[in-house]
Amino acid sequence: MIALTTALMEGSFYTAMPDKDVRGSIFLVNRQHTISGDYTPEVRKAKVSGASQSMNGAAATALEEMFKAAKEESNISLAAVSGYRGFRKQDILYSRKKQSIGSAKADMLVAMPGTSEHQLGMAMDISQNGSSRLNANFGKTKGGLWISENAHRFGYIVRYQLGYEDITGYSYEPWHVRYVGIEHAKAIYESKGPMEFHISDHRLILYEYLIRFAYGEVVP
Repeated sequence: MIALTTALMEGSFYTAMPDKDVRGSIFLVNRQHTISGDYTPEVRKAKVSGASQSMNGAAATALEEMFKAAKEESNISLAAVSGYRGFRKQDILYSRKKQSIGSAKADMLVAMPGTSEHQLGMAMDISQNGSSRLNANFGKTKGGLWISENAHRFGYIVRYQLGYEDITGYSYEPWHVRYVGIEHAKAIYESKGPMEFHISDHRLILYEYLIRFAYGEVVP
């Protein structure tokens, strides 16, 4: 137990707990897990249609591949609506929404500054080309259905799923996709649950290992 703890502290902590690595693709962001206001990721502009295309490099590459596949496989033209947003911009968006509809409703629709996946550069709001409207009806469109069924192939998940609002803290958003890498995206897609469940399962496996190690049931 001591040896494993020492190893974690000396550099492998993020390997064991990737949801704690703000630079990694599986970093968990919600109202309980926040991002520092001064955190700014490295981003690049994805070569896709739309606006605000800046994202983490790996996420941008995967987005390009996903948009290309949607067009080639199903003749669906997708567009980027909103990618990376810094802490300050998120603060402005949240404040405006709160003033227009009140805090309670705003909290379900717009992330408070420091709790948005967009600040990571790992999230993108998308629409069908020619429309920038973001609403639940996107989930019923040809593009929305394709994204729901295929995003995991490119390392993306539909982050805020219908029926899990109490877990994610946000209303259903079929347009908001989050890059987590192909391995994690496949597991989350197959589980039919939100990212929070996937992270909890990973932690349980780690904790079980630590307990077994402490009692000499496993060898490091």
